[in-house]
Amino acid sequence: MNTFTPHIDPPGADRPSAPSRPSTAATPSRAHAAVEIVIPVYNEQHALERSVRTLHRYVSDSFTFPFRITIADNASSDATLDVARALADELAGVEVLYLDRRGRGNALRAAWSRSDADVLAYMDVDLSTDLAALAELVTPLLQGRGDLAIGSRLAPGAEVTRGLQREVISRCYNLLLRALLGVTFSDAQCGFKAGRREAIQALLDDVEDEAWFFDTELLYLAQRRKLAIHEVPVRWVDDPDSRVDIVSTARDDLRGTMRLRRAAREGREGPLERLLGRRRPSLARAAAQPGRSRAGGQATDRSAAFRT
Repeated sequence: MNTFTPHIDPPGADRPSAPSRPSTAATPSRAHAAVEIVIPVYNEQHALERSVRTLHRYVSDSFTFPFRITIADNASSDATLDVARALADELAGVEVLYLDRRGRGNALRAAWSRSDADVLAYMDVDLSTDLAALAELVTPLLQGRGDLAIGSRLAPGAEVTRGLQREVISRCYNLLLRALLGVTFSDAQCGFKAGRREAIQALLDDVEDEAWFFDTELLYLAQRRKLAIHEVPVRWVDDPDSRVDIVSTARDDLRGTMRLRRAAREGREGPLERLLGRRRPSLARAAAQPGRSRAGGQATDRSAAFRT
């Protein structure tokens, strides 16, 4: 198996003062992927290698279609980027996207905006969701059945192992979404989602959140635009080493929920927002400019390994 791994200097690396002559060498084309799975990470140097190897082995054995795994490092301050680059050097189909700003939503937006895969997915690095549900998540989308698919810990048939505090907060949050926003999906925050590229990328410009509320806002807009959302009951085991600050996240989620509720009352979201010229600048267009990401952040391919 042949691989191609380009080298790009890390932030702050010394570069030659004289401009280099443009290379005339041919660059291997990026292999098309039917499914791209993004793993957003921040300071996950200890968990990253095991999780990526587990995921890579699973999809290599079970997928009959080409895949890509993108590790989206949003400004880690530990050795996460080094671990990610080493994995990309070794494992075919693994890429690294580095961003200089934190935020899970920021990482997903950057990775999904630049993707050419047919189906875009993401999962949390702790692999709390059993990978056995992955095929059921992406296969209907590849077959053109549905627009988005979400793993649900609250759907009938789901098996969940977690503490009482997280269980209560999760259920109360999703009940609040139903009461205030009228959503019909059962679990907004499970880190196990996918969607057709055309559907996902059409939503990204109107999603304002850059952090944990990104998921909820994306699904809310999808429902408002009458996209088909398929739910997959999952087996889910809480990560005892989770870095998520429950109180802070819950507070931010509540603020985001009230923002969407106000926008709905004022008729500012969705197609009307675009007609009024409120649409946010497209990261997809910004990504066409090398090294630029949304809001001026840097998005750089650190390493990649492609099947050829």
